[in-house]
Amino acid sequence: MTGSAGRSGVAGALALSAGFIWASYYFFVYAATPAAGPGALIAEPFLFAGVAYCGYAVLQGHGDALRKLLTDGQAYLRVGLLLAMQLSVLAVTYLAGAVDAALLSLVGDVVFTPLFLMLIYREGRAKLSSVVFLAGLLLSTAGASLTIVGSGQSHPLSLAAWLVAPVMPVAIGLYFLLMAKASRSTPVSAVVGHATIVAGIVTVPVAFLLPGGLSGLLLPLYPTLLLVVALGLSSFFLAPALYFSAIERAGLILPALLMASIPVFTLALSAVLLGIVPPPIGLLGIPIAVVGAVLSLRGEHEPWKREYTAPP
Repeated sequence: MTGSAGRSGVAGALALSAGFIWASYYFFVYAATPAAGPGALIAEPFLFAGVAYCGYAVLQGHGDALRKLLTDGQAYLRVGLLLAMQLSVLAVTYLAGAVDAALLSLVGDVVFTPLFLMLIYREGRAKLSSVVFLAGLLLSTAGASLTIVGSGQSHPLSLAAWLVAPVMPVAIGLYFLLMAKASRSTPVSAVVGHATIVAGIVTVPVAFLLPGGLSGLLLPLYPTLLLVVALGLSSFFLAPALYFSAIERAGLILPALLMASIPVFTLALSAVLLGIVPPPIGLLGIPIAVVGAVLSLRGEHEPWKREYTAPP
């Protein structure tokens, strides 16, 4: 029991660290805009992180696994989900603001990821009979919705925001579920490295379709390029590395639920860096969502069982 508790504690610390880094994403975007167009903020962080992740995989002795993924059709489904996730995150950040984007991320992690795990792969379904767990899911969703609605009172959401918003949590839930499942049979550094570098390559031509076109990929060397490099190495490389390390220690559900920390970190950073605070009804949703996540954390969380042999 002590070993399990210690493993869960380490996993929790890793997941919370990932949550803080992901919360900083929105502020890198604000700081780099308008010098960096949408094309640069999508393609270049993927490319910087993809190079770092592929190098990390090779250093770990997983170069062969990385090469095999180049001919794996399912690997490209994960690339598509990663693109859908990141494009929707960027769009919601622009259209609705950092707090709303963080709360939609919470719904994707805390609600959709565990539910997809239970419904698609039929794992962890015993938790569906737990009143405490279900109450936690409902509170997390209600708290996120309350804050989004409350924030919308201070800046009404456009039709585009309402159309993009539902894509984000679904893409997040499916992406992390499929990535975690793939990492059971293939080293996670190879799985994430492949998805990230391919997403970066694919998004270069996508930049033609975004405001600013191809010219949006060209950045001033200082400070914008440094901000974009930092964004790639933090939110696109370090945060996923910490998050999937947490999954290996405590399974998928615990790290996913701890992503309830993202809106808390985002709200704190918004207040400190931007002086933006939602109205009281919006603020009320934060503790409700967090209490829901805490309730959902109760009980055993088994480690993710690896099905491949690690190199010596």
